[in-house]
Amino acid sequence: MAESILNSTRAQRPVLYYDGECKLCSQSVQFILRHDRQKQFLFESLQSENGKTVLRRFPGTPPDSLVLFYENQYYIKSEAALRVVKVLGGIWVLFYVFIIFPRFIRDGIYDIIARNRYQWFGRITECRIPSSGNDIQPVKTVDP
Repeated sequence: MAESILNSTRAQRPVLYYDGECKLCSQSVQFILRHDRQKQFLFESLQSENGKTVLRRFPGTPPDSLVLFYENQYYIKSEAALRVVKVLGGIWVLFYVFIIFPRFIRDGIYDIIARNRYQWFGRITECRIPSSGNDIQPVKTVDP
């Protein structure tokens, strides 16, 4: 049921899949929630059943920190992060200027941060994500 509800809204709203155990990722979700004035983003932990289904779409080593599904396309790494700020709009769209840098440079920096995110920012076992409406409720993540 949740999968079908999510599928029906995917074409219209961006869905951000994130590492629900990463403190940096959780803080990023909170940032987006605060600045998403149009309430357009949907969020799903990569550790959830829907998140695991999305990860199976990627051959080889699947992304483990951030996946954005927007306008019927999946974006990962720096492309996902830059698309998020573009969709947020306002002053945040200025960060989209970094799209001019070659992907291997952007993704190289992204990979360094992603590889070290637990050491630099820590892990969490609970992340506040939006429920139906605008409320936010804690959701336990799956232990590795």
